[in-house]
Amino acid sequence: MKRPPPSADQRPLDFGIIRRLFRYTKAHARLRNRLLFLVTLRAFQLPLVTWSAASVISGPIAHHDVPGTLRGVLGFLALVAVTEFCFVYRSRFALELGEAVVHDLRHEIYAHLLRMPIDFFRRTQIGRLIGRVTSDVDVVRIGVQDVAFVSLVQTGNFLVSAALMLYYDWKLFLVVLVMAPILWSIVRTFRVSLSRAYRAQQESFTRVTERLAESVTGIREIQSFVRQEVNGEFFRELIHDHSRYNYGSAKQSAVFQPLLEFNGQLFLSILLVVGGYQALQHEVPLDALIQFLFLSNAFFAAIPMIGNQYNQALTAMAGAERVFQLLDTPPAWEDPPGATALPLVRGRVEFRDVSFEYERTRKVLAGIDFVVEPGQTVALVGHTGGGKTTIMALVAKLYQPTAGAVLVDGRDLRDVDGRSLRAQIASVTQENYLFSGSILDNVRLGRPEAKDQEIREAARELGVIDLIEDLPNGFETEVGEGGGGLSVGQRQIVCFVRALLAAPRVLLLDEATSSVDPVTESRIQEALRRLLAGRTSFVVAHRLSTIRHADQVLVVEHGQIVERGAHTELLRHGGRYASLYRQFVSAADLEPETTNQPLRAE
Repeated sequence: MKRPPPSADQRPLDFGIIRRLFRYTKAHARLRNRLLFLVTLRAFQLPLVTWSAASVISGPIAHHDVPGTLRGVLGFLALVAVTEFCFVYRSRFALELGEAVVHDLRHEIYAHLLRMPIDFFRRTQIGRLIGRVTSDVDVVRIGVQDVAFVSLVQTGNFLVSAALMLYYDWKLFLVVLVMAPILWSIVRTFRVSLSRAYRAQQESFTRVTERLAESVTGIREIQSFVRQEVNGEFFRELIHDHSRYNYGSAKQSAVFQPLLEFNGQLFLSILLVVGGYQALQHEVPLDALIQFLFLSNAFFAAIPMIGNQYNQALTAMAGAERVFQLLDTPPAWEDPPGATALPLVRGRVEFRDVSFEYERTRKVLAGIDFVVEPGQTVALVGHTGGGKTTIMALVAKLYQPTAGAVLVDGRDLRDVDGRSLRAQIASVTQENYLFSGSILDNVRLGRPEAKDQEIREAARELGVIDLIEDLPNGFETEVGEGGGGLSVGQRQIVCFVRALLAAPRVLLLDEATSSVDPVTESRIQEALRRLLAGRTSFVVAHRLSTIRHADQVLVVEHGQIVERGAHTELLRHGGRYASLYRQFVSAADLEPETTNQPLRAE
């Protein structure tokens, strides 16, 4: 009967992961090789220091040879000095290599995240991703710069000491070999429990990071709904849980290390008794016994050091597993290898029987068919969750259709390089994101090479330059992450300027003026019409004044287009669009052609 493969807890040191991790040192081969040379040298130096000290004691000191003792001490000090010199550079090179590997690993993780489609971030908590890049990579650093090379030094010390012990007294060395299985059984006993403890500790820390990131992101909602105490209690439970895992792993490690050290001292005592008896019986010379006991002390001292590195290795392995699990998560879709760059587009967009679903059981769009000619404006109206935003995301190739095809200028977007497409698209949404930096920096995101004067001209053309110049430092005003320091309306104005500066061929507006006050909105309506002119535009229903001038209106409900046509045509038809229109006109008690209310039933 075939035995089942060992579980992860039973084989915590996965040498496949170790080999993969050390492939990151190839880019720094020169530094790594210098470090390996010093590690090898130091592995021989440590037992030689012990051997030389024993030689001075058992030789010139035992024979009262003062000149010989002086020479021996000077030789010993010279060897110690060289050993410490090697230690300084061994430590320095190890730190440099660890930092270099961490740098490359974090860069690879970030590049991998940038390749992932939007749906990945919808399903993955931001705190989990932060934990991968921070805490998990930090414990990998320990594995590279400490565990690997300290373990090599101590293993070398262990083996060289064993070889010298075998040379001085092979019978006494057999006693050491008899004791070795005892040490191995101790390591094996603690291996499984320590592995579980370190994995649980890392997972617990990730949960803490997730909750912290979630709380910072949602601080406004927490304070608005007076959830400080409730969320604080949740966080207290998480950090209490994390402390419990930390305490558990520390308790097991605290038992493991002293137990190894105690056994080393116990075995040394046994060797002293056995060796002393042999010396009294004249079976072994006294100087050889002194050499053997000194070397056995170095031999057993290496065992707790290796045990400590084993603990560190388990922690590093837990982090490496999680990092590589992220790196091994393939994007749900990517541009095919033969994808071609899209030349300057005219702007004809076609949906051919497009269906889309986030999950197999959750269909968002079904059988979407429409054509938008170059320069036309399409308004998408309907209930929230009907699929309007998803349609615009498919135009920008942020998602791939589950069935059917999206075409731009007759080319299926599946065969098009996504970056070349999105370079010709600009979008303004209801919740635009601004990065930390100045307003100039954020506007320049639309065209990185743009000069300051061009940015000001774009704001002037849009009719909002005075609103930006009225800020404390005008265009140099610093904004925080996500646009902190600006109102929602001010953030959207910055995003309008950014879109205009990008001079896109296709424009996506998703509730783009919903947070702009009516006075400001009326000021930018004419500029907005100039922005839309000559560009293929998709507008999720925001203001009626924009919808009235759309070339076609698509009413999207439950993932299907239930009505299509021009504004006046749909009003005359008296269908779903007319019903939505009447609801808001009636609610606002305004005339149809003067209302500025949003046209949506939400």
